[in-house]
Amino acid sequence: MSQQPPGRSTAPPPKRPDASMLLLTNVMEHSLDDGYAEAAARREADGRAGMPRTLKAKLGFAACLVLAALVVTLGAAQARVTAPVLAKERQELIDRIDAETAAADTLETQVEEVRDDVSSRQRKALQEHGGDQGELVALLSGATPVHGPGIKVVVDDAEDSDQGGGGPRETSGFSDTGRVRDRDMQRVVNGLWESGAEAISINGQRLTALSAIRAAGDAILVDNRPLVPPYTVLAVGDGKKLAAAFKDSADGQYLQTLKDSFDIRTAISVQEKLNLPAAPSLIVRTAEPYKAADTGKGTS
Repeated sequence: MSQQPPGRSTAPPPKRPDASMLLLTNVMEHSLDDGYAEAAARREADGRAGMPRTLKAKLGFAACLVLAALVVTLGAAQARVTAPVLAKERQELIDRIDAETAAADTLETQVEEVRDDVSSRQRKALQEHGGDQGELVALLSGATPVHGPGIKVVVDDAEDSDQGGGGPRETSGFSDTGRVRDRDMQRVVNGLWESGAEAISINGQRLTALSAIRAAGDAILVDNRPLVPPYTVLAVGDGKKLAAAFKDSADGQYLQTLKDSFDIRTAISVQEKLNLPAAPSLIVRTAEPYKAADTGKGTS
């Protein structure tokens, strides 16, 4: 009976540990391209490899070295000569900038001093020539600081001011309905005046009869000065009566509607003492009271 030949394993040989890095291994083992290696071998066989051996080649190589050294030396010498000149010009330019900056700062200081002096004279004129009601004229015109009780109204954007919604607020310049608009602040201020406020300020900006509340893009301007939320409105007057009258007014109900419909945050609180500054700039206008002609005769 014939014996079966032993079985032969058909399993493939094990893979090299670096089989996944054949390209990197090839680069490391053959750092020089084959073409360059062959050219280097031919030059070495012809005796052209290494330093020049003939006298002519040595002289040419030495001349190249001397020329390169000369160029480097001349460049360094030129840079050394021109360096003080450049440094001097740079320092002169810095000095001119400093001098012009100092002059501009001096002029700005003088302008501020003149502006403060003009504002002070305007306030003094309002107080002196207000007749028997000089204090009232100064108060209503914003020419004097005000201290006393009143209320504080805080109006702020909704927490999620990018919310959508319908209604007429979508026709304004803002893209969302949770933002406080200039017309909202106009209604708040007008409502406070109507409710009996004697003096009003927004974020420390004193309002007068000539103050303007406008919008510029997404910002609210009061007398051309941008304000940022939250908007804090201080109104001097009888705190409890003023708060009650404002809440019952149409503008107070409008503010409550903004809170209920658009989540605009509002808060009204009675304050025992408020401090309002004088208006930063006033426009003085003069007028003479009308006097009837006195004929010395009685009326018929």
